[in-house]
Amino acid sequence: MKREILFKGTGTALVTPFKTNGTIDEKALRNLVEFQIKNGVEAIIPTGTTGESATLNEAEQIDVIRIVADTARKRAKIVAGAGSNDTSKAIKLSNLAFQAGADAILSVGPYYNKPTQEGFFRHYQIIAEETGVPIVVYNVPGRTGSNIEAETILRIAEKIPNVIGVKEASGNFTQIMEILRNRPKGFAVWSGDDAITLPLVSLGADGVISVVANEVPKMFSQMTRLALNGKFNEAAKLHNKLLPLMNFNFIESNPIPVKSALAMMGKIEEAYRLPLVPLSDKHRPKLEKILKELKLI
Repeated sequence: MKREILFKGTGTALVTPFKTNGTIDEKALRNLVEFQIKNGVEAIIPTGTTGESATLNEAEQIDVIRIVADTARKRAKIVAGAGSNDTSKAIKLSNLAFQAGADAILSVGPYYNKPTQEGFFRHYQIIAEETGVPIVVYNVPGRTGSNIEAETILRIAEKIPNVIGVKEASGNFTQIMEILRNRPKGFAVWSGDDAITLPLVSLGADGVISVVANEVPKMFSQMTRLALNGKFNEAAKLHNKLLPLMNFNFIESNPIPVKSALAMMGKIEEAYRLPLVPLSDKHRPKLEKILKELKLI
């Protein structure tokens, strides 16, 4: 397959809203998708880490993807989280997610079992061969316990045509710059950390897969587009305005703070699945202050 950049700009790593009884809140989910699209994001990424995929069963995961794709109606790209540390399970989830309406799959580096670099390569090679779907590698060593090194990402990019890009959340600028410098044409690199989107775009990244866009899709997508168009001074003003919220979103485990913020904004009920719990009381006043400063509540 010929590689093309799937999207340039902002993709939102969407939360999964639950009702207080623990079931998926379909109405709130559809409203969140509309909120994102009407405020200018280029892509939506359901059922990733921010979407609490770890506590969704397979049927729920595919249902969320179907609802998101159905609501989006091709107005934004859908990159569905369908990764696993079990390669055979990742293959099954990828096929089901694509059938549910995804444009591409976000496939996290296998977690806990800590593969070698050769293991990472073979994992993605087999998923690609068995599914044929467009795949985005998600490198997030802070969550998985293992880093997919630049050399391995570049080998994947060179040898596996339907791996179309990487969401890079290692925070390692040297590694990300190596990927940006040597990637083949059409292989996308998206920032996986909101706070470093601006500098990474200045180095050639294609945008971001974002948490903060859940709360501020208009401002953050504007910032990213300004940066992509070389208007770095204007982009920096929005970056600095949003930096307190970007940082606060990780004061406790993601997606605890962002779901708390969305609940304060009236977008969702503040409901999680264990082992995640609501935002601690000591952090709530600061979040309320940040949201008021941004005129979100």
